[in-house]
Amino acid sequence: MTGTRRGSTTRRVVEEVSVDGGEHRRRRRDTLATEEPLEIRVVRAEDAAAHRVSVTMRTPGADFELAAGFLYGEGLLSAPLEVAAIRYCVDPAVDGAQQYNVVNVLLAHGVSFDAELLRRNFYTTSSCGVCGKASIEAVRGAGCPFVASPLGVDAATLLALPDRLRAAQAVFDRTGGLHGAALFSPEGELLRVREDVGRHNALDKLVGASFLAGELPLADRVVLVSGRL
Repeated sequence: MTGTRRGSTTRRVVEEVSVDGGEHRRRRRDTLATEEPLEIRVVRAEDAAAHRVSVTMRTPGADFELAAGFLYGEGLLSAPLEVAAIRYCVDPAVDGAQQYNVVNVLLAHGVSFDAELLRRNFYTTSSCGVCGKASIEAVRGAGCPFVASPLGVDAATLLALPDRLRAAQAVFDRTGGLHGAALFSPEGELLRVREDVGRHNALDKLVGASFLAGELPLADRVVLVSGRL
């Protein structure tokens, strides 16, 4: 059975209720943000063994960037040369309907990988990026290095960034419910934007894109994420 790639949006029939001058109901089609599970696996070149790292609920799209950003943040990857390829799983043993919900990150030859680091094998929800962490120390011990940067941003530029992020959120325009993460220059130029039902997923996609492009660390860049209001 061949899997089907999910889109970032889903069309559904909803019932709309209006109470202006009395209760009125009508059924119509609406566009919703898609949420599907994504399983991230790491595959060693030496033995082709696939190790399950994590499952997260995400909006399909930029899945390879999400996997790379997540693994970088967890300290399991440190440089793009460590990655030979990132692919969707086409293992016949995987349910065909889920093949585009499983991503294999293939390590380059000679890249060490300690499977013991994955013993926690946590489940991450779209609403919280630290679920499954065993302790506060585990959260603070993430793999990303500290960046010492004298970067300064003009106040007027900083205040203009949320509107620029919002204007670039194409899927939010269609659904009205999606987080965004954006990368800006110190002058306020929008360099990259990613969207997801999970704010931490959107940020992982953003970081993953920069990681795969060899742009890290982003010492001279500004990151902005959406909020709940």
